Amino acid sequence: LKVFTLIFLFFVGGCASISEQEEIVYQERGLEKIYNNALNKLLNQDYLEASQEFDEVERQHPYSPWAKKSIIMSSFANYKYREYFKSEANLKRFINLYPASKYTPYAQYLLAMCYYQQIIDVKRDQSYVFMAYDSFKLIIDRYPDTEYAKESYYKIIYLENHIAARELRVGMTYVSLKKYISALKRFKNIVNNYQTSIYVPEALHRMVEIYVALDIKEEAIINSRVLGYNFPKSKWYRYS
Repeated sequence: LKVFTLIFLFFVGGCASISEQEEIVYQERGLEKIYNNALNKLLNQDYLEASQEFDEVERQHPYSPWAKKSIIMSSFANYKYREYFKSEANLKRFINLYPASKYTPYAQYLLAMCYYQQIIDVKRDQSYVFMAYDSFKLIIDRYPDTEYAKESYYKIIYLENHIAARELRVGMTYVSLKKYISALKRFKNIVNNYQTSIYVPEALHRMVEIYVALDIKEEAIINSRVLGYNFPKSKWYRYS
């Protein structure tokens, strides 16, 4: 990921001054050796050992300015190693400990990406979909001027399509069972809450079909007009 590359380069670029800072504060070399070794492990894609070394920085030098960065770097290494549970736990701890840190927007984004990477297809449990969705929304709300907000926006578009696809699938199952009210709730949810989704035109058309089936002609006409106004060239409007 481009964002991760940028933040990683930032950390690597900053490590040259660790010796100077460490000598001023602690007068010891252990911190520098551990941190630089962790960076080397990370550069060599030895993510498991890199995460362990970054954890060691925090354990042995908890009051060092590099301990805070090490939490983030350990989380990143675990993320790359697909140890999402460990990465999540570290990131949540960092966000709780340092809510005002300049690294917190990135920590929040990396946490969202941990959820995002665990998303499975629309036929199975969707817990991580909603966790990722809420996390990306939080980034846009709290950190709108960061590069992570732009990345989050595009992720939200994808997730809205993912959620809407599942809602549409469940709604059509209800239709096949003639449970029209339950189906209607699913289609309305798509229209009202996932408006960037490509499934909105079909959801509106399915609502028209249900209202026709229930002989509620006024609502059928209203929804057909909404469909025509917003998506005049859609095949679903022609069907309606």
